[in-house]
Amino acid sequence: MRPGRASHAGEGRSTVFEREAPPAALVDASLEGTRDGCFWLEDVGDAVAYPVLDGAHAADLLVVGGGYTGLWTAVKAKVRNPATRVVLLEAQTVGWAASGRNGGFCDASLTHGEENGRARWPDEYDTLERLGQDNLEALAKAVEALGIDCELERTGSLDVAVEPHQVEWLHESGGEVLDTAAVRAEVNSPTYLAGVWHRDSTAMVHPAKLAKELARVATGLGVEIFENSAAESLETAGRTGPVLVRTPRGSVRAGRVALATNVFPSLLARTRLLTVPVYDYALMTEPLSAAQREEIGWRHRQGVGDMANQFHYYRLSADGRILFGGYDAVYHYGRKVRSAYEDRPATYRTLASHFLTTFPQLEGIRFTHRWAGAIDTSTQFCAFHGLAKQGRVAYSAGFTGLGVGATHFAADVMLDRLSGERTPRTEVEMVRKKPLPFPPEPAAAVGINLTRWALDRADHREGRRNAWLRALDAAGLGFDS
Repeated sequence: MRPGRASHAGEGRSTVFEREAPPAALVDASLEGTRDGCFWLEDVGDAVAYPVLDGAHAADLLVVGGGYTGLWTAVKAKVRNPATRVVLLEAQTVGWAASGRNGGFCDASLTHGEENGRARWPDEYDTLERLGQDNLEALAKAVEALGIDCELERTGSLDVAVEPHQVEWLHESGGEVLDTAAVRAEVNSPTYLAGVWHRDSTAMVHPAKLAKELARVATGLGVEIFENSAAESLETAGRTGPVLVRTPRGSVRAGRVALATNVFPSLLARTRLLTVPVYDYALMTEPLSAAQREEIGWRHRQGVGDMANQFHYYRLSADGRILFGGYDAVYHYGRKVRSAYEDRPATYRTLASHFLTTFPQLEGIRFTHRWAGAIDTSTQFCAFHGLAKQGRVAYSAGFTGLGVGATHFAADVMLDRLSGERTPRTEVEMVRKKPLPFPPEPAAAVGINLTRWALDRADHREGRRNAWLRALDAAGLGFDS
C-alpha cells in the first residue's frame, strides 16, 4: 500500500530530488519577487460581496459553509425544489479557504484512489467506483447546464514514476503503462521513468472560479448568502422542532441544516475528533513562453502527480502557468487553523528545488505566487457522512485533499438523507459508517508526526514500510495516495 504525503527527514537511499537538486542560487532566483497570495483567488477579479446576517431569519434549509460542499448543497436544493427557502452562512467569504486554493483536480474517485477504496470497502468498491464516475459526469453536466464558467477541461491525469520501485507500482495498478519514452512524449521531464494516463477519471477546473460561479448560480436560484457570519452554536427544540443556529449578529431558524464546515470545528461535538487540519503548500509560475512550452510538451494538459509518499501534484493554468504543490504536509499541535501557518519559507524553497529538478529546461523561470491551505484529513482518507438531531442535521467532511468532485456527491448525500430518501448513494457502507476518530492531544500530534517521519523513511527505502506503518495498515489506517 502506498501512503500519503509527509515531511522530509531523509534516511537511506537518496531520491531523485536530492540526487539532481539544482544549485541554491537557481532556487533563490526563481523565488525572488514571489508574493504571498493565492493565484486562483486573485484571478477571479473583483468578488461579489454578500451581506452580513443581521437579525432573525427563517429557512427550510440552512447550509453552514460557503465552500464547494455548502454551495453545491444550496444549488442542488433549489434545483430539486425551487420553492425551498435556502440560507447559506459563510464565516469569511465564499470560496476563500480550500475551495479557492486547491490544485483544481476534479477526480472521479470517492475513496482517494483504488487501493484505499479496495482496502476499506472491498465488497462494494466496484459500486463506489461506478458512483464516482457517475458523479463526475453529473458534475460536468451541471457545469454546462447551469452556465458555470470554471474552465473545466476533461484532460485526465498522469501518474508518473520517478523512482524504479514506483514503476513496479504502476504495473501493479492495472492501467496501461507508458514506458519512459512514451510518458516523456506526453510531458517532458527527465525524472519520469514510466506513467499511466487516466484519460476519463479526472477533469481540471479553476478552483476559485468554480466557487464564485456556484455562489452566483445559487443567488440566481434564490439562495440567500451571508458572508462574515460565523455560525457559533446549534440548538434544537425537542425531537421534532426547528434547528436554531446563532451568529454574532443574528440567527437562522430552519427545518433542516446541512453542515459543510469541513476543516473548521464542527457545530456537533460528536464529529470534532474525526478530522485534523493538515497544511498543504503550492507555487505558481509566471506564464511560460512559447519556447518553454515547446520544451516540455504537455499538449494534452493532463494533471500530473508522482508516485511517492511525499508526492507532488502539478497542472497548467489557462494562461500557461504551472501550479506545483504538495510534498510537505504539516500538522500543528491542537488542530489549529491559522493564517500564520501559511508562511513557511523552507517548504517553498523545497518545492522550487523539486520543480527545477522536474523541469531543468525551465531554468530561469520565476514563481509569481505562493500560498497554502488546510486540508480536512480523516482517518479513512476520504469523506465521511452523517445525520444528527433526529435526522434534522446532515454533515459531510474529511475529504483529505480530494474534494473538488467528491463535494458534489456529498451534497446529494446530505439532501437525500435530510429528505428521508434511500438512494444508491445513501446505502453504501462508506456513507453509512464513520471513520475512527483521531486521538486527543498530545497523542494526535505524536502519532501524526511519527507517521510523517515513517512515510518519508519509506520513500528513502524503495517504498518499504516499517513496523509503525504496517501496524497502521493492520488497524485500517494505512493510506494510498
